[in-house]
Amino acid sequence: MLSESTRQRVDRELAKYPADQRQSAVIAALAIVQQERGWVSPESEREIAEYIGMPPIAVHEVVTFYNMFNTRPVGRYKLNICTNLPCQLGGGAQAAQYLSEKLGVALGETTADGMFTLQESECLGACGDAPVALVNDRRMCSFLSRERLDAMIEQLRDEARAQGGAA
Repeated sequence: MLSESTRQRVDRELAKYPADQRQSAVIAALAIVQQERGWVSPESEREIAEYIGMPPIAVHEVVTFYNMFNTRPVGRYKLNICTNLPCQLGGGAQAAQYLSEKLGVALGETTADGMFTLQESECLGACGDAPVALVNDRRMCSFLSRERLDAMIEQLRDEARAQGGAA
């Protein structure tokens, strides 16, 4: 069930659209659910569909179209590494390979401690800063040399320790 705070946040999004255009808030509603739960489960899709008044398949289509939605649980830090052509030319494949080796996981996997999920990503819109990564769909990291990747991982581990999580 959607929590009361989630319903309130979704209601604020719904209020931005005419009553017959409620489906326009689906992306925002899914993002809110993901923030709360860490991923969008099939049950969450059905809850949002019912709450907004959309067919469940239409919500599922949105979830599976956009790679920003997690369709299974992910680590505390989801690392999306851009591997589109401009980032490839700037070292994106090497950055992804380096992180894979450093974290001991393949692309699409989560570390055993649940700290990091490493994912390949479509263009993140920062081609001039290649290679780039997006942390938890919110924080862009650019010019990812091995040194910068090491610093990023250490910073995230420090952040987790400071927030009381294992690192």
